[in-house]
Amino acid sequence: MDTHQPSPPPALSYLEEDKVTEECKDLMLSAEFRTRFPYQYQGSWIPAFSMQGVISFHKHFQAHDTDILLVTSPKVGTTWLKSILFSLLNRVRYDPNAHQHPLLTNNPHKLVPFLEIDLYSTKQIYERFNVQDCVLCRNPKDTFVSMWHFRNSTRVNQGMNPSTIKDFDNFSKGISPYGPYWDHVTSYWKESLEKSEKVFFLKYEKMKEQPTIYLKKLAEFLECAFSPEEEGKILMVNKAALFRRGEVGDWMNHLTAE
Repeated sequence: MDTHQPSPPPALSYLEEDKVTEECKDLMLSAEFRTRFPYQYQGSWIPAFSMQGVISFHKHFQAHDTDILLVTSPKVGTTWLKSILFSLLNRVRYDPNAHQHPLLTNNPHKLVPFLEIDLYSTKQIYERFNVQDCVLCRNPKDTFVSMWHFRNSTRVNQGMNPSTIKDFDNFSKGISPYGPYWDHVTSYWKESLEKSEKVFFLKYEKMKEQPTIYLKKLAEFLECAFSPEEEGKILMVNKAALFRRGEVGDWMNHLTAE
């Protein structure tokens, strides 16, 4: 009788790294998890590389009243909003007009790290952060197209051929990295209506259309409102350096209305 056991898929090769806990290894090597990618964990679809961080975050994170969490799905404008938040909260420490501002020399993801990818990705546990939630959403079709372009750029950088646009049906059903997308959006939208002092809900399209108005609202929500002297001197990050296009309605160049 053949007793050969199938080897884990390539996506799990990182499990050999020392930073991954035995709990995470056991979970991802289970028969149920080996049949899926991304992996479904507690109702969400999690990429393999961030599974350890997600498990550690769920087990150890304790929110404090002084915390500020940026809550976004992939490709909705996260990099842009990270830049805005960093500039807002550090404008006393760093002059927004200074030539040596950290945002001009650092990737925003380094200045505002991901919880599950950066801070909780190893066995080391961080007990607190800088809870108010800042939530950003975007037209789901634009979000999907942006995600498709991002994946293709990754494929090309790895020497693979770009893929044709597909899988929008799966995206609509909620099968996407860190999805379901609609569950994420609707749950935080409801929370923002019930707890407006704790959840600030932003729409990418509105933010792009009227950036100054929503920047002021965001600053007021974070209790760091602009003084009259500060208005007009706000550092607005050049989105061209952070986005492929970032255009509202770009999905129409790739998808049909149906």
